[in-house]
Amino acid sequence: MSEIERESMEFDVVIVGAGPAGLAAAIRLKQVSPELSVVVLEKGAEVGAHILSGAVVDPIGIDRLLPGWREEADHPFKTPVADDRFLLLTAASSLRLPNFLMPPLMNNHGNYVVSLGNVCRWLAGKAEALGVEIYPGFAAAGLLYNDAGAVNGVYTGDMGVERDGSHGPAYAPGMALMGKYVLIGEGVRGSLAKQLIAKYNLANGREPGKYGIGLKELWQVKPENHKPGLVQHSFGWPLDMKTGGGSFLYHLEDNQVAVGFVLHLNYKNPWISPFEEFQRFKTHPAIRGTFEGAKRISYGARAITEGGWQSVPKLAFPGGALIGCSAGFVNVPRIKGSHNAVLSGMMAAEHVARSIGEGRANDELAAYEAAWRDSDIGRDLKKVRNVKPLWSRFGTIVGIGLGGFDMWMNTLFGWSPFGTMKHGKADYASLDPASQHEKIVYPRADGVLTFDRLSSVFLSNTNHEENQPIHLQVKDMALQQRSEHDVFAGPSTRYCPAAVYEWVDEDGNSAADPSAKDVRFVINAQNCVHCKTCDIKDPNQNINWVPPQGGEGPVYPNM
Repeated sequence: MSEIERESMEFDVVIVGAGPAGLAAAIRLKQVSPELSVVVLEKGAEVGAHILSGAVVDPIGIDRLLPGWREEADHPFKTPVADDRFLLLTAASSLRLPNFLMPPLMNNHGNYVVSLGNVCRWLAGKAEALGVEIYPGFAAAGLLYNDAGAVNGVYTGDMGVERDGSHGPAYAPGMALMGKYVLIGEGVRGSLAKQLIAKYNLANGREPGKYGIGLKELWQVKPENHKPGLVQHSFGWPLDMKTGGGSFLYHLEDNQVAVGFVLHLNYKNPWISPFEEFQRFKTHPAIRGTFEGAKRISYGARAITEGGWQSVPKLAFPGGALIGCSAGFVNVPRIKGSHNAVLSGMMAAEHVARSIGEGRANDELAAYEAAWRDSDIGRDLKKVRNVKPLWSRFGTIVGIGLGGFDMWMNTLFGWSPFGTMKHGKADYASLDPASQHEKIVYPRADGVLTFDRLSSVFLSNTNHEENQPIHLQVKDMALQQRSEHDVFAGPSTRYCPAAVYEWVDEDGNSAADPSAKDVRFVINAQNCVHCKTCDIKDPNQNINWVPPQGGEGPVYPNM
């Protein structure tokens, strides 16, 4: 922490992130030890504002956290899965895969189609009723350490800082929140989790973290096109068979349909635009009919952890632990992580409560680290550990076929003929030079079914104070031009789903062509939807995402 004098508040437990993991941890702490003081920091303007997920939720975590929730009238789980479909898409047709070929863990019956943001708002109400303090609009900007080098708190970001770093007229320093333990539930690629993983070498002996980018739109469709409880997953077109990814249609209540697209971030072709591939997907003959006469009402994007079993870092560090997507508990073939997030939050909370009850503080929660692989979380991830590496190595058709076979072997016999495969290099190292691929020319948006990025960002309700320091930090601008632009043709202009990055010439015109000279890198930070893809995919790891002022970014109403 800097020399700034900060107001300090003391708690037993400080939790960063009001997602499913953080809120489950807070609730469980109060359930087992009501006397504990617990605070949850949330960088969004309100709980749920930054939450984006498909989402089809396996209720195993909620069942354990809140038994009897089904008898309550106000819960958000309104739409049980009624129909489960899997499609292979080609450019002009689709093939439905028989459900009986799918391993049992891929069956979505018994799950619910929900807005995960609304689930978090509901969980926040439960937490507050138990006495948990929740502070939305406060981004945890840094970690605090005691003299022994253990984490003993966090501090929130300063407000009213000018672009040049000076203190403006509305300047107010952030607060220090001190705790006996700190739980980090920031979600994917969190800024504090990155620091902790580096400082304490938590990724030593693990495979590199693997990620995808998920893009989602929420539509109001015509009643005749609405099928409540329909869950449809697809793969194939518009991606080629060497590029990993998939898509979904989830029919919620009230004539709403969530449509989404996931692209694995180990793709090689720097000309690919995940956003444009998503728009193309909606034009497929098997998809577009759902949206005839419909209205798009929301848009968002975020990164997804895909490394699974092999890539989960050591969870415990001196003074706290990683939970939820900060730990990387997403089950890739199921496209689900919220159930494991809830379970991990509960597990961490129980270990914290026990430690405090024994008079301990700011030490390492070694028992939490030791327990997760033998828990339901570990059993869930171990069965699917080879799906991602098989897909990456052998492509979509062969890779998915082998992945399905491997899941069956793990389910039936608890054994895999592939052992535990390695992921290989990190996603940022997977890009080929632009000269090795043909430039992709995407069709123009029609404004009815397909859209551009700026109109989409408008629907995300994203807002940032423009005069604050840019929260997307480029470490070496010369390297950015020499490599990101000149070698890779400016992939940041394409992988960003919010039009944050531009390469422009001296006249202000787009200049992604690697042969262009006298170009400059423009960062439209006010557009950022906090997906953190740039932090993951930049080929030189030259962009560092840090939180902007608290409360800023997207405001997702029902995502």
